[in-house]
Parts: sequence; structure tokens; C-alpha cells
Amino acid sequence: MSIKIEVWGPYACFSRCEYHAERVSYQVMTPSAARGLIENVYFHPGLHWHIRKIYLLNPIRMASIRRNEVGAKLLGSSALAAMLGSKEPLALDASANIQQRAALILQDVHYVIEADFTMTDKANPSDNPGKFQDITRRRLARGQFFAAPYFGCREFPAAFREWPGGEIPTQPLTQDLGYMLYDMDYSDPTNIRPQFFHAKLENGVLDLRDCEVLS
Repeated sequence: MSIKIEVWGPYACFSRCEYHAERVSYQVMTPSAARGLIENVYFHPGLHWHIRKIYLLNPIRMASIRRNEVGAKLLGSSALAAMLGSKEPLALDASANIQQRAALILQDVHYVIEADFTMTDKANPSDNPGKFQDITRRRLARGQFFAAPYFGCREFPAAFREWPGGEIPTQPLTQDLGYMLYDMDYSDPTNIRPQFFHAKLENGVLDLRDCEVLS
């Protein structure tokens, strides 16, 4: 059972893996970002979302900005020490660790995500595909979400609704986008690996149904 979700927002950043310190966005929303956005609307361990197509409704526009980030993070060992009674403060001084970094982001984004799902072995006996699809559509109609949807970074929120139907007015753009992040392979928790695919826009549509995924 497939569903089409319209998403839009003023900014987005789908960070390319080959850049480390600076954030540079892919030209189009990645499948992993699309899946994460839908899971923010409705997450259930009994289903797994699969992205089939991403439709590009607005022209690709890039903008360069500078963002304040912190150059450190709290360690798990510090949290464990605090739990065991350490007197060291469990805090991060943002003003002392602030770093300003450049970012090349997308501006005025608008997509339609076509997705479906499969049931997992964590589904309850009373669960079925029709039930999950009805719940998802009710949440889309009411604007409900499990966590606030966003475009790659949490400071770039995404508005959403179910696509009302009819022809999708995609951009007349055909372009080879090169290799793009497809998703992360969590089959081995001790060795989580990125997966990539050769992304191609055909008349504004990124078709993922028959793409070859490389680990």
C-alpha cells in the first residue's frame, strides 16, 4: 500500500558524507532523510517504511550560510561517572566550545514523497497493513507527528500533508546527481555501514524502485 506525502519548507540540508567539517547538501532530498521524515510522522516497530519515489516540485536553489555549532560533546563515560557519584559537572559550556562553520544548504524546498511499508516481526497480532495506512492518513490530515519532522537538520522544520491527488507538477529537470546516500545498514550493530546509489533525476523524479544499492 503506497502513500504520497507532500513536504515543504524554507531551508534544508541533506549533508554529503564526503564532507566532514563543513556541511554541503545534496541537490535533492535523500531517501534516508525522506524515510526519517515519515517516521517522525508515524513510527511503529511493526512496520518499516520504503521510499519509492521523490518528486521535485521547486527548482534546486542553493544558499551559503554560516552556522554556530559546538566543537565538543558530552561523553558517555562522563555520564556514567556522574551516575556513580562523580563531583565533576555534567555540562557543556556552549560559549567556550562554539565554532562557526560554513554550510551550503537548499532553499525553498518542496517535494512529494511516494512510500510504502512492509510489516515486521515486531507487529502485534492485531496489526495489519490497512490499520497502519489508516493511522498514517489520519495523522497527516490532523498534522500530528511522533517527533517534529525536519529537512536534514532539526533547525530546518518541514510542513507536511497527504498529497491531495492529481498530477504532480514536477520540475522539467533531468540530471545525473552522482552517488548519493541511500540509507544506513544496521544489520550488524557493531559495524553500521552507509549505503549509496547512483542518483538520477528524470523529469524531476528520483525513482528508487530499481536502483542498485552499494555498501
